[in-house]
Amino acid sequence: MQQADDVKTFLRAVCRALALCLVTAGLFVPGAAAAPAAHPAEAGVHPAAAWTAPLSTRGRYIVDADGRRFRLKSGNWDGAQGSWNGSGDINDPAGHHAGQNSHGIPIGLDRVGIATLLADFRALGLNSIRLPFSNEMIHATAPVPDAAVAANPRLRGMTPLQIFDAVVEELTAGGFAVILNNHTNTTRWCCGIDGNERWNSAQTTRQWADDWVFMARRYKDNGRVVGADLYNEVRRDILDDPNWGLGDGHDWQAAAQEAADRILTEANPRLLVIIEGINWTGVPVDGLPHGRPTLTPVRTLSHTLVVSGKLVYSAHFYGYTGPHHSGATGIGETSDPRYQDLSADQLRAVLYDQAFFVAAETGQHFTAPLWISEFGVGSDESGAASRAWFTNLTDHLAATDTDFAYWPLVGWSTDAQGRPAGDSWALLRYDNSGHRTGVLDGGDWRTTAWHKLTTAPQRTGPVPPTPAWHMLTLDHRDFVQSLSARDLGDWDEGARKAACPDGERLIGISHTQGRGLCTDAPTAGDLRSPGSRPEVVRDERHVPAGGDWAPGYRKLQCPEDSYLTGYSLRGTTVSAALCAPARTPLGTAGRTVWFDRGDSRPPGDPGGDFAHGNFKGQCPSGAYAAGIAFTSSLGHLGRPDALLCRPLARSASDVPGR
Repeated sequence: MQQADDVKTFLRAVCRALALCLVTAGLFVPGAAAAPAAHPAEAGVHPAAAWTAPLSTRGRYIVDADGRRFRLKSGNWDGAQGSWNGSGDINDPAGHHAGQNSHGIPIGLDRVGIATLLADFRALGLNSIRLPFSNEMIHATAPVPDAAVAANPRLRGMTPLQIFDAVVEELTAGGFAVILNNHTNTTRWCCGIDGNERWNSAQTTRQWADDWVFMARRYKDNGRVVGADLYNEVRRDILDDPNWGLGDGHDWQAAAQEAADRILTEANPRLLVIIEGINWTGVPVDGLPHGRPTLTPVRTLSHTLVVSGKLVYSAHFYGYTGPHHSGATGIGETSDPRYQDLSADQLRAVLYDQAFFVAAETGQHFTAPLWISEFGVGSDESGAASRAWFTNLTDHLAATDTDFAYWPLVGWSTDAQGRPAGDSWALLRYDNSGHRTGVLDGGDWRTTAWHKLTTAPQRTGPVPPTPAWHMLTLDHRDFVQSLSARDLGDWDEGARKAACPDGERLIGISHTQGRGLCTDAPTAGDLRSPGSRPEVVRDERHVPAGGDWAPGYRKLQCPEDSYLTGYSLRGTTVSAALCAPARTPLGTAGRTVWFDRGDSRPPGDPGGDFAHGNFKGQCPSGAYAAGIAFTSSLGHLGRPDALLCRPLARSASDVPGR
């Protein structure tokens, strides 16, 4: 969200202030083929109004309440996250990004009426707005200066949060979907060594999640507030890296899981939850480990939300950064290529590995819609490589039918002619008199690529229900994603407990590490008996006489017409099984799937590798797991060794056997 020269100046100032020469510099960016179908709106209705809230997900697509594809064609209306660069007088515009003092509210309200802004957003072809905010904004009590809302006098005397409320109301009344984005802790420009590197840089994870619950509740009655984008560009601070799955205070995967589940259970179960990958780890010095993990860790450790059909993954890409390039020049610059140095084919390959795989590879535990929630370039950019990158990226977004959000949407222009000044990256720029320049007004080289992106063929219309695959993990703590199981309280005190989201069944489990795989395949239907409660099974009472499917092993088996939906471990030892009654009779014939000596999974890898590096057992998609077998004999340690797999339909076609 900032140009390379700004990066260089800022990071040099940091280095001088801290007397460091190896500062983690420039750790930031500024700030599936498409199915053929006719484009935009339904008969005469603008895309911003042609949808029904709330939104949810089906496989790689976001859909509205009618099950129709809703592609996020968004812009970032920034400002409420802060514009101060962190040095100099906060009241001096020179100390703010691009000389634009946002006063902690969305940019442009000082010079353009909000109705005009919304009309311009529609003209760009947008149907949704990513609306950044800071945690500090939530708690600010001082009203903004009258000058900050000069073109919208009814907003005078309001605090930043009250103005944010008014903007949300206007956007949603105008038909736009709004995605709330927690961009920063403190109200200042993002994203370098600025005290906002992590969600908990200036607050605890609990305080951060509390603020999210507050914001989600605040707009709960507004159905067109559709999403919670949890945190922006998680990255390294001076001393420490964020991580994905270590279970410590810097574990972004776990923190995002915690906040997501709190939002969905305590505030608003209708919201999409958007989780961005890790933006940067390591010190950007040749010879030292460094890079931009983005969403690559999702392949082996994804999220399973307590409400299914609400997860969206996101990533940011800018031409002057790279998969291992910080984006800096001078201090913090390495010899690694930037994205704009890559050919079109190389760029597509890198984008796939870093992010696009989550949408392209269907039927996996990580499959989800992908939202490229930031990308952009300057209207005054003259470099051939940077211009080619922008064209290549927008072409790829169009070809893959990927959801997107341009950064930034609104900026200032400092003269009446609208010449590039203020934030030249903005799609729409307004001078002091409200005169507009940008991609809608001619003379902007980005117009061709933008028009091609927003009008390219895309999938529209109904998206059929799609079977879900989700992983469970007991790596560090309980992972009970079933609301009905949570209602049981601590159903195995002292043990680590895991349970599939309601509507899904346990279909796979690992021999070690305590991971599981859930699904509602093959029909994406809820197998539960309405109003039923899960049963905790701790012994062999449900193993029928003559039905020893794992001789010599202890077996936790569900009652007839019930299926496994969870399990618990004490250390490595199986402690209990959780069984849910089915709404229809289930098959009773079956077979034992052993996985104590290697993987035993159906062909085609349905669900994906849910326990990378560990032996796994998995029932076929048309079956359910009816029991877990284990032994405490030498070398086994009570770990899961076998599953009893039975067909979903009552049939005797499967023959037991090892």
